[in-house]
Amino acid sequence: MGLIPEEIIAQIIDRCDIVETISSYIPLKRMGRSFKAACPFHHEKTPSFIVNPDKQIFHCFGCGVGGNVVNFVMKQERMEFPEAVRFLAQKVNVSIPGDETPQAHHANNIRQAILRVNALAAGFFHKILLADKSAAAKNAREYLKSRAIDLDAVRVFQLGFAPNQWDALLTHLKQEGISLRLMEKAGLIIPRESGQGYYDRFRNRIVFPIFDTRAHCRAFGARALESAEGAKYLNSPETIIYTKGHHLYGFHLAKQAIAAEDCVVIVEGYVDCLIPYQAGVRNIVASLGTALTVDQIRLLRRYTPHVVMLFDMDPAGEAAMMRSLDTLIEEGMEVRVAALEDGEDPDSFVRRRGVDDFRGRIAGARALFDYKLDVLTRRHGMQTADGKAQIAAGMLPTIYRFTNELIKAEYLKRLARALEVPEDALAREYQKVGQALSAAILSRIHEPAAVNEARVRAVERGLLKLMIEQEKWIPKIRQELTLEDFQDTKIRMAITRIFDFFEHGKKIDTVNLINSFEDAAVSQMLSSIVTEEEVAGDREKMYQDYINRIKHDQMKTRKQKILQQIQEAESAGNFARVSELSQQFNQFIKHEGF
Repeated sequence: MGLIPEEIIAQIIDRCDIVETISSYIPLKRMGRSFKAACPFHHEKTPSFIVNPDKQIFHCFGCGVGGNVVNFVMKQERMEFPEAVRFLAQKVNVSIPGDETPQAHHANNIRQAILRVNALAAGFFHKILLADKSAAAKNAREYLKSRAIDLDAVRVFQLGFAPNQWDALLTHLKQEGISLRLMEKAGLIIPRESGQGYYDRFRNRIVFPIFDTRAHCRAFGARALESAEGAKYLNSPETIIYTKGHHLYGFHLAKQAIAAEDCVVIVEGYVDCLIPYQAGVRNIVASLGTALTVDQIRLLRRYTPHVVMLFDMDPAGEAAMMRSLDTLIEEGMEVRVAALEDGEDPDSFVRRRGVDDFRGRIAGARALFDYKLDVLTRRHGMQTADGKAQIAAGMLPTIYRFTNELIKAEYLKRLARALEVPEDALAREYQKVGQALSAAILSRIHEPAAVNEARVRAVERGLLKLMIEQEKWIPKIRQELTLEDFQDTKIRMAITRIFDFFEHGKKIDTVNLINSFEDAAVSQMLSSIVTEEEVAGDREKMYQDYINRIKHDQMKTRKQKILQQIQEAESAGNFARVSELSQQFNQFIKHEGF
């Protein structure tokens, strides 16, 4: 799908009444011309969530979130911008060009048809498990009972049973008017080798439907009963609606608890997820038996950055865990690892030890660094130089993936102490994995800020507010400052858009400005500025004060840069350069005195 045209986005937003949209999620109470509610995005006793129908924006004065109707849907439904726009477009019957080409329309029809086929199949399997009188279905029910899976969990997860027949599902779907071609596209039937006819993919197996975030059945996993032949697990193939690695088992049930607890527990298999969930651990999902993919992690990140990994401690589980850790770090997640005894998995542990002990293991999860160091130490040992080199080779790429320089520096120190090697030697090895850990990086960590960031932000925010209030300030600010003079990225983005609107003669108001941004952080900042109380005072004086402060900070930054260059020239013994820079510094001092 291509980019959605701006005029279409504007049309969708115009047709969506923000009060009506938000009130479908939370109760709103009228307060003068606005509406008020307890914020749905954080816990609060006193309502501070305001919806302004005139400006068609919302803002919470408690947690700072805000924006337009698209921003609300993005936050509430954990959607990306295009997804939220399309979600709203369906509600207000706006067609998006490009989405309605014959090819796109046909593909969408196929997707919807396969979703319906999967829903029918899931219903069929579920009904067989609950009510079929055959010996095979009774065996399936006895098997689940032996695994301590109760009837409520069977219904919540919509577990099913595929009969021990070659064409039970095929026959059922034909009676529902589903074509063989569509069943094949859904991955539910397989052509016979003879080329004559089809047979069911899943037979004599417990069936675990795999749902997306909206509880649409995308695929199936199926486990053989203990007495059955063939592979233990059998999964749907990839289809037009299912890509392996894009979904997480149980996520549609866990997503609200994940957001509420600001943490997700990730296990490997279906029953490892199901048993703890049944026992009351609601913020748990399964990776479907593989290392986590970027798509899965980004889905989780919409709800929380905090992850507890709890994979089996066998070689396969440990390998999948190790592959997942670096990907999680690259995606900005905060990761801890919980461990069970050898031979235990979440399913058996909860049944044997109880859910309280299980929660205790989650609470006591270890930092990723400590876990990985222990695994590598067990593998290679620290008794030899080669073992230490192997451990360092495994740890350094992980440390490199952290974005915070302080964390990198601390982990390098800890690794050097653990390996009993000089830190500078480890730093040289670190350079080989892609990034130098040098004195310059370390000095940047501790370098004092040239100016107070909070004050800079307040000044720049003040100028932005003036421009939103009255257009007369825009040409004045353009004459006095450049975009590079604004240090806050979000404010610079907003001012860039204002300058662009002004240059093209577009109307500059809050609604147009917020609606022009896909970035929720910018929209949130703008809604905060617009909804905050007016500051009394002379606007002309405010303007001049803001300009003077920015220019003063620029001078201060340039002066500090020259001082740093003087120190570097002195260290290098370049006294001619010291003299030249000193003259520049004195000019700054004279200018300030003047």
